[in-house]
Amino acid sequence: MKERPSEIFGLNVFNDRAMKERLPKQVYQKLQEAVSGGEKLDFTVAEIVATAMKEWAISRGASHYTHWFHPRTDLTAEKHNAFLSVDELGLPLDTFGGADLIQGEPDASSLPSGGMRSTFEARGFTAWDPTSPAFVVSGDHGGTLCIPSVFISGDGTPLDMKTPLLKALARIEAVTVRVLKLFGNRNVRWVRATMGAEQEFFLVDEEKASLRPDLQYCGKTIMGAPTPKGQQMEDHYFGSIPPRVMAFMQEVGCRMSTLGIVIKTRHNEVAPCQFEFAPQYTEANLAVDQNQILMEQMRLVASRHGLRLLLHEKPFAQINGSGKHLNFSLMDSDGRNLLKPSSSQRRNVQFLTLVSGLLLGISRYGGLLRASIANPGNMQRLGGNEAPPVIMSVFLGDVLTHIFDRIEEGLPENLPSKAFLNLGLNRLPDILMDNTDRNRTAPIAFTGNKFEFRAPGASQSPAGPMTMILSIWAWGLERMAKMLESRIGETDVADAALDSIRNAALESGNIRFEGNCYTREWHEEAKRRGLPVAHSTSEALALFLIPENRELLSGLDVFTDREIRGYYETRLEQYVKTLEIEMNVMEDMIRTGVLPAVTKQIHLEASTLDLIAGRHGEGKASLWEEQVDQLVGIKEGLLEGVNRMTSLKDSLASLSQDEKARTLTERGVPILEGLRGMCDAAERMTSGEFWPYPRYNELLLPG
Repeated sequence: MKERPSEIFGLNVFNDRAMKERLPKQVYQKLQEAVSGGEKLDFTVAEIVATAMKEWAISRGASHYTHWFHPRTDLTAEKHNAFLSVDELGLPLDTFGGADLIQGEPDASSLPSGGMRSTFEARGFTAWDPTSPAFVVSGDHGGTLCIPSVFISGDGTPLDMKTPLLKALARIEAVTVRVLKLFGNRNVRWVRATMGAEQEFFLVDEEKASLRPDLQYCGKTIMGAPTPKGQQMEDHYFGSIPPRVMAFMQEVGCRMSTLGIVIKTRHNEVAPCQFEFAPQYTEANLAVDQNQILMEQMRLVASRHGLRLLLHEKPFAQINGSGKHLNFSLMDSDGRNLLKPSSSQRRNVQFLTLVSGLLLGISRYGGLLRASIANPGNMQRLGGNEAPPVIMSVFLGDVLTHIFDRIEEGLPENLPSKAFLNLGLNRLPDILMDNTDRNRTAPIAFTGNKFEFRAPGASQSPAGPMTMILSIWAWGLERMAKMLESRIGETDVADAALDSIRNAALESGNIRFEGNCYTREWHEEAKRRGLPVAHSTSEALALFLIPENRELLSGLDVFTDREIRGYYETRLEQYVKTLEIEMNVMEDMIRTGVLPAVTKQIHLEASTLDLIAGRHGEGKASLWEEQVDQLVGIKEGLLEGVNRMTSLKDSLASLSQDEKARTLTERGVPILEGLRGMCDAAERMTSGEFWPYPRYNELLLPG
């Protein structure tokens, strides 16, 4: 009989329980103070923690350790070092000290920096992040102790996704404590941002996927005619999970349990072969680490089951793509969810104040959210019927919208100072958790006791989008706190808050929208409201460079101005390289696979045409002639398109990165789309005997 999930939960995590068991009480307390930001960890304490961590890791089967970090690739990076050493007499020792724990030095010259250092400046440093627990990843021949870390260059410049996130977390958490104390919460010790990332993904047969160069190199199909039946019948969503996929899900769930991660839901998604995992919410920095762990483990487990994991945002045409929905909130030191409406009127005014801060931030800096979700795959997903459009708006639901509308009208301002808490909200609808629906066309929606950011792509690290959300929210709450502080001396905090909420409601009207965000009318209305509209990845990334956005991030000390530019350059370079790879793969697949197949089909059709003409005369052969003409036209079109694509690639060498991105968006993407259309038409007309690649109807059947 297998162990219950609760019995194996966290066995491979150096968590609070493991630390209490293995660390002296005073050392444990000092470590907790460092985690909570009370004081820096001194080297003596680090030595003791390192020894305990090493012994624990070896007991869990680890032979190596690594500083596990998040470079700006949306993936993770690691350099393994063995515990095993030998002394001067050749005797074996297991060594791992405080210096090894606190800092590592990988050769990091090949990781993206956005031009913030030269290639010859290889030195980079990883530094332990004690707020996220170390963990052991087990393999068939031993395990590795992974130490969550930040990654910086030799001059201290952050080169990772975690460092800006930690800075944004510090800002939002500090200003929220400030707001809570204004409402009389004198005992609050800290506030933590929380997050849970719903992860959508595809699973296809590994043997079939290995026969497709596009899946091998691009993580998506760059050609492929749709199957006769896709998702039209809406029968896959929440349907019975195929046994092979269920076995994969069960193993992933078991591994996640040992790594201290709770997978609360698993289910079929809308498209064939599409599925979803959703974890339990936890502290935001830890949640980001856990999502990266989940993606890594899903890749490994899929391979064990003969499956290929696809995290690309749009791996198949004409069916839904995959996103990563970030559900986020705030929690105080008493364990209260600060975005959960309350039966207490005073707490509801506090709740509306926190919501208002987020609305203010999105209203002013929504372009940063759009920029944060800009990657090559998401450009193909956003705006489809499975994803929100490129315009950042907020759905609050009928009840909250009505409350903000009434406050905006000025009703509470007309009430006596003390009467509002007793009478004011009675004249407005109650705020209850279930008084809101999910508008799946909205990029950001309030869903009862949290907000959901639906626009990030499935392959993205949640760190980038969360950094921007928390930064703009911190800015909005700073404004709310200042408005409150300016009025509290002259009036009750509730009245001061309502006045601030009313100002926020008036100012954020441009991004509050309750309707269908897919409609042409909303897009036209959004432009009239002055909301940023960026359809392409290159357009969206340019929003990072708007002076107002740069001033916000540098003013909050989340990025320096130089780092913002570097972040932009990194993302833009990834976009350009991704499209260049797709063009290379497209050319290779057409020249070595599609054109030979079409040529064989033309010869087959032509020989049939000669046979028919010989037996029945020219009149009987007209339909066959048309078929041959179509195939010849497709072949000529493919050759012409490939030549145009080759010329375009050659012209890129002399262009700047910005010019490359613009050229690829304006000319490269249309060429790729045109070639795909011709390849898909050829596939429909070519015999299965000749077609060189597994078709959609073979790929979209994981079993």
